[in-house]
Amino acid sequence: MINLRLARKQRARDEASSKADRNRSLFGRTTAQKAADAAAKTRIKRTLDGARLDNPTTETSEE
Repeated sequence: MINLRLARKQRARDEASSKADRNRSLFGRTTAQKAADAAAKTRIKRTLDGARLDNPTTETSEE
């Protein structure tokens, strides 16, 4: 026989634990780690924007 109240409490504890793990990985980082991630995102964005065939910042006149 399973006590449903205890099962609900255990499930809530498990969900809270997994949420805490996610928050630790997202927010528990040093400034250097955050700066490294920001630099990586910027580098990737710059690389992708440079590889575009049609650049949206330049206007082409098709007359």
